Amino acid sequence: RAGGAAMEPECRVLSIQSHVVRGYVGNKAATFPLQVLGFEVDTVNSVQFSNHTGYAHWKGQVLNSDELHELYEGLKLNKVNRYDYVLTGYTRDTSFLTMVVDIVQELKQQNSNLVYVCDPVMGDKWNGEGSMYVPKDLLPVYRDKVVPVADIITPNQFEAELLTGRKIYTEKDALEVMDMLHAMGPETVVITSSDLQAPLGNDYLIALGSHRKTKADGTRITQRIRVESPKVDAVFVGTGDLFAAMLLAWTHKHPNNLKVACEKTVSAMQHVLQRTIKSAKVQAGEGNKPNSAQLELRMVQSKKDIENPEIIVKATVL
Repeated sequence: RAGGAAMEPECRVLSIQSHVVRGYVGNKAATFPLQVLGFEVDTVNSVQFSNHTGYAHWKGQVLNSDELHELYEGLKLNKVNRYDYVLTGYTRDTSFLTMVVDIVQELKQQNSNLVYVCDPVMGDKWNGEGSMYVPKDLLPVYRDKVVPVADIITPNQFEAELLTGRKIYTEKDALEVMDMLHAMGPETVVITSSDLQAPLGNDYLIALGSHRKTKADGTRITQRIRVESPKVDAVFVGTGDLFAAMLLAWTHKHPNNLKVACEKTVSAMQHVLQRTIKSAKVQAGEGNKPNSAQLELRMVQSKKDIENPEIIVKATVL
């Protein structure tokens, strides 16, 4: 017992995501916040690139599914393949994604309480038009194999529509889509961004969350929330990865309170993005548009905000 306080039991996350030498996406965006919040993080780097692909140039290597399997075998041979959480994000390759599902299923046999947090990254909307930025054949793998083994998913509106085959025009549609997603497996669904009209006005983005729990007597309770956060006028990379990692941490610390978990996650995001945009504008100079390098998330500088976010965004229980 450290300093007389009861030690929190060790909580270990296997994070299978991309790695960049410079900047913050994938594992680089997820590891630091999870460590700061007290988690042990074991990382498998699905790619190793010099930087994210939004820059003019990038170089690097891609891990294939056999290599992923080999790394997992090494953990298994040493009997250290016991995890509390698995976290995955952007993946381009169907065989790699299928291998991830196999690993998650095996880890769930090792530990039936394992929670798989999946960001089903497939595409987004620009000016109301959705388009996929991964190969189309990933959709059926996510829909039929990945989502059924996931416990927490964080699609954006477009991805939620792809997974369910249903368009979202109203908040009511969104709630029904989240119910369809629950029925596919996950007990927590967060639609991280949408083009729904925010009650607070056009300068706000709506995220919606739904947590469905089945009690011991078989009755189901669903908690649903709406979060409106101020829009930040810039294109950031790695925000989804940071969001999923912090949501993992805060749902762990507040297991039956999606409202508080989302408030802490979204508030911390706001602190990081505000610090990033301010700093990027200073670097770019008056009247210049910040470039990719200048818009890299100010992760280390935001350590205190990640650890103990001041709640600046409130969630509404629906």
